[in-house]
Amino acid sequence: MAALKKPLTILLASPRGFCAGVDRAIQIVERAIERYGRPVYVRHEIVHNRYVVENLEAKGAIFVDELAEVPDDRPVVFSAHGVPKAVPAEAGRRNLLYVDATCPLVSKVHREAERHHESRRRVVLIGHAGHPEVIGTMGQLPPGAVLLVENVAQVEALEVADPLNLAYATQTTLSVDDTTEIVAALRRRFPAIQGPKMEDICYATTNRQAAVKAIAGRCDALVVIGAPNSSNSMRLVEVAANYGCAKSRLVQRAVDMDWAWLDAGWSDGPRRLGITAGASAPELLVDELIEACRARYDVTVEEVRTTEENVVFKLPRLLVA
Repeated sequence: MAALKKPLTILLASPRGFCAGVDRAIQIVERAIERYGRPVYVRHEIVHNRYVVENLEAKGAIFVDELAEVPDDRPVVFSAHGVPKAVPAEAGRRNLLYVDATCPLVSKVHREAERHHESRRRVVLIGHAGHPEVIGTMGQLPPGAVLLVENVAQVEALEVADPLNLAYATQTTLSVDDTTEIVAALRRRFPAIQGPKMEDICYATTNRQAAVKAIAGRCDALVVIGAPNSSNSMRLVEVAANYGCAKSRLVQRAVDMDWAWLDAGWSDGPRRLGITAGASAPELLVDELIEACRARYDVTVEEVRTTEENVVFKLPRLLVA
């Protein structure tokens, strides 16, 4: 006689998974392949998710690190994270057909930075060094025009020539709580600093963090489905830990799940598992993990929804006409 499965309640955070910018970027690559045929080149991962990238590769996308790897006669798509101005300029110099899949909310930050620079303000960018979005935003302005800070300590050490002509912008996928602290430190040190009219952290990042905050205190463990190079996914792990679920980790796919980790420490097995997904992780991967849980436990799923999302971004006219 088969052993009875232990009960497991899954608290499913909602909203989770794909945001409008990611959905648009993937559609851009798919439409480009339909319109121009295989292959279509993509500079950098279109979004930070291996499953998405491999799925697009199977359809005819070739991912490259730099424009130099793109043949003159094939189209190229720029990733959702945005690119420095030098990239489209080089594509134009080579007469390459290119499609920009930069998320419109990232483009908003680019325009803000340009406006501040035109007004002779030095821009302080809150973000993670080396992240493609940060590289793209800093690359909108001449070298040295943007100062990058990653934490409050760096704000305290910041030296500027003209504290009366400063502005700040932020990476769109940061921790809402951490960014609030950094902005407060900037405003305390530089009271004249200008900020964005609307917060730079995108609606999807904010909503996914709020959903995790709503369930974290009720969970024995929490799993974020996403990629280790995905900023918004890594922030969800941090938010879960900060809001009551110390046993939180990132998992790329169900096959990567560490079941011993999940069971550890509970004589009667895990009882409440929180699941969410970063903004670049498809819902299919959530379903995959839930099914893997069903194979091991007697699963009950409770979806906890904190807000509704209905944001849709238009595709570039180049691919719609």
